[in-house]
Amino acid sequence: MKKPKLKKLKPRLPKSLPRPLRRAKGAEERVAEALQGVPRITNETVAEHREAVLGSARKYIYPLQHSKHRVVRTSLALLAIVLIAFFVFCVTALYRFQTTSGFMYGVTQIIPFPVAKAGPSWVSYESYLFELRRNMHYYQTQQATNFSNKNGAALLKRLREQAMAQVIQDAYVEQLANSDHVTVTSQAVDNQVVLVRDENRLGSSDRVFKEVLNEFWGWNEADFKRELGQQLLQQAVVARLDIATNDRAQAAQKQLIAGADFATLATAVSDDAATKANGGAYGTAITPVTTSLAPAITAELFQLKPGQISGIVNTGYTLEILKVIDGNSQSLHAAHIQFTFQPISKYINPLHAKEKPHQFIKI
Repeated sequence: MKKPKLKKLKPRLPKSLPRPLRRAKGAEERVAEALQGVPRITNETVAEHREAVLGSARKYIYPLQHSKHRVVRTSLALLAIVLIAFFVFCVTALYRFQTTSGFMYGVTQIIPFPVAKAGPSWVSYESYLFELRRNMHYYQTQQATNFSNKNGAALLKRLREQAMAQVIQDAYVEQLANSDHVTVTSQAVDNQVVLVRDENRLGSSDRVFKEVLNEFWGWNEADFKRELGQQLLQQAVVARLDIATNDRAQAAQKQLIAGADFATLATAVSDDAATKANGGAYGTAITPVTTSLAPAITAELFQLKPGQISGIVNTGYTLEILKVIDGNSQSLHAAHIQFTFQPISKYINPLHAKEKPHQFIKI
């Protein structure tokens, strides 16, 4: 009987063998492993590594710069849109609706919008509103005028025409002044203000003076001096150009110096039809605050003694030779010989005819 063969059993290995226990790494080994991935920087490779670092940073910088540029472009575009819209608004308000509001007047003081052209000179819209607004202020505050009704609208139209004519005339006066080298100094303007105030024509104190300017014309002192300076410039231009009137006054003065009778000469040559028949004598007594005479005349008369004759006094519109008949420092009687200057239109009309002014608004 044969013995059965026994199968040799192979030892079954476990599916997973336990990993060998890892030995804890020391600090030096960990430092060494960390340094293995770090590039070695030398004098030869420092530039290369610097460029590599900067290159990695640029991917963050470029988007930021792009974002800043976009913000700047957007802001500039919005600003341009706002400025264009504001400009269109101003042009529409001034040239279509002819607004006279304080806001638009302030705009014209900053932006030199033109309202007309007189020969080679541009006439500013600001100067037109300066003239128009002061007249409107007077009628609104002193005459209680309502420019919204029919009569008020008709008056406003006339005021617009007057303001336009005045600023165009002022432009021609400045052209004449420049060509003849005529100027008016700030001291001359200040002196004229003193004359007016000494005669109490605009109040006896600084406070009253400012209140009168504001109440009647909506002006401050600088506005008053501006208007006064323009008037003095026109007068100075006429005085320079009107040679014939100057010659007449000089001739009369020479005759008086030679002994001619004042009353007889006044009757013969004076341009004042109201007084020449009386030898040039004023019909009433004159005081330091008489407002019917030019400030320059009153100031000169109270510096003369009875019987004394003045030199030639320029009032701006006339040349005067004065004589005090009798009186004192409070009241006196006097006579004058008057020589009237030609109107400014005599010298402006040739310029106007040569090149007519062009208005940019329809009144």
